[in-house]
Amino acid sequence: MKKSKFNFIYLALIAVVFTSCESDLDITPNDPDTFLSEEFFSQPDAYKKGLAGVYGNLALTGTNGPESSNIGGIDAGTSQYGRCLWYLQNLSTDEAIWSYENDGGVRDLQRNIWNADNVIIRGMFSRGMFHVALCNEYLRQTTPEKLSARGVTNATLLSDIQDYRNEMKAMRALAYYHLMDMFGKAAFNTEDQAVAIAGVQYNRQQLFQFIETDLTALIPLLKAPRSNESGRLDQAFARMILAKMYLNAEVYVGQNRYQDCMTQCEAIIAGGYVLEPNYLDNFRADNNTSTEMIFAIQSDGLVTQNFGPTTVMVNGSVGSLETNGISLGVNAGGWGGAIRLRKQFVEKFNGSDFDFDARKTLSGGGLRTLDILDINNRNQGFILAKFSNVSSNGLPGSNPTFVDTDFPLFRLADAYLMYAEAQMRKDGATNGSSVTNLTSQSLGYINALRERANDGNFANVTSNQVTLDFILDERSRELHWEAHRRQDLIRFGKYSGGNYIWAWKGNAPAGIAISANRNVYPIPQLALVANPNLTQNTGY
Repeated sequence: MKKSKFNFIYLALIAVVFTSCESDLDITPNDPDTFLSEEFFSQPDAYKKGLAGVYGNLALTGTNGPESSNIGGIDAGTSQYGRCLWYLQNLSTDEAIWSYENDGGVRDLQRNIWNADNVIIRGMFSRGMFHVALCNEYLRQTTPEKLSARGVTNATLLSDIQDYRNEMKAMRALAYYHLMDMFGKAAFNTEDQAVAIAGVQYNRQQLFQFIETDLTALIPLLKAPRSNESGRLDQAFARMILAKMYLNAEVYVGQNRYQDCMTQCEAIIAGGYVLEPNYLDNFRADNNTSTEMIFAIQSDGLVTQNFGPTTVMVNGSVGSLETNGISLGVNAGGWGGAIRLRKQFVEKFNGSDFDFDARKTLSGGGLRTLDILDINNRNQGFILAKFSNVSSNGLPGSNPTFVDTDFPLFRLADAYLMYAEAQMRKDGATNGSSVTNLTSQSLGYINALRERANDGNFANVTSNQVTLDFILDERSRELHWEAHRRQDLIRFGKYSGGNYIWAWKGNAPAGIAISANRNVYPIPQLALVANPNLTQNTGY
């Protein structure tokens, strides 16, 4: 299947010029004079190719196939941006469990007992900082002074380059947003600093302010919603980052920004994105055509082979008993039961309201037990079929291992649910309260998602049924495995501590409380060695 979208081939120059080793996690160019060099910019379409290379960092890990990585001393898959994001936001929660605990970093992550040497945590921090470095270098190489010196005078090209620069600033904001959310701090650099200078440490307050200021200024300069080339970002992308920051602002910076979240969500909803009629079409091999996909990490089984989140999730969803890979568009045995569901997530779909819910793609029963008492026993725990490598027309993807399915970072459905939650919190609802103060607008957004999932309104809810805890469960039902769950649980006070327990939380089969310091991940030990400006998070 050939996917018609922004074709980012991960440029060889990135791996050649951007190098890293185990002692350098700031990820800076080895030789700034050769990265995006004058020779490179003498090529046709060089500026767009450079843009494509930066987008490619979200999906690919190197230039020599799926086994290569430009993050030194680490498995390629463990350094892939989307996969690390999925591991940290979902595998450490109640939504999934990974069978093969001999894989580096997995055991400690999914049992909530990680430390600063965890390779997956290191992979996320490294890839995030690498993304910042790529964006900064592209901006350095496309200043008016650089363009003038190269004799770039074509008005159309100059206008395009300005668009590319705006997108690179928004891309940088994405990386800093993820680092702020997961680590609470990061080494800070912009294009105004020299490439070889170790970044100063920015805490959450500083990162929040920088991202907010940058994106607010960028929004009117970015392409209007749904007007940019498929696979590239637009104004809604920037607004989604801001909306999520504002929704979590009490966690990040101790501020109530719920009205600001609602304002951003309103603009997103009015921007032309509409719900895809079939829920599961958002997670198929041709989901790049989804009408509600605001931004996704691209995947193509032929062009962008990588062990990213969708390849992992589709192959990993093949059950050890079911060998259901063909129906998911991969090899029959897939990865033999690599990923299963924790009991508490499965129970989110209990009750007759969900008998016909398209979001309920669970399989279990019989020999497949609900409880996972032994993580190594791949027959324990239900399995999921949300993501597949089959198109909406029933055609298999282009490759039976590396899927064509894009990973959705931002969907319109999330804006609907963020608006409803922010409205309730703005109007006084608090965690654990049974107060129902939902407006008709918020109720309409929630029921639009339930009607879409049930092909009708028979599973709709009334305003007096909707508490914040209901919203949290509904977010899991709608957005599971889309890298939101850890953030949501923290916002609701249910990640650390004992207010909510799930299987294997805290390294106990039935789950136990974990300490509050685990609301952020540690700064990797090697990053502390490489950059003396960084300090470790409390408790690590």
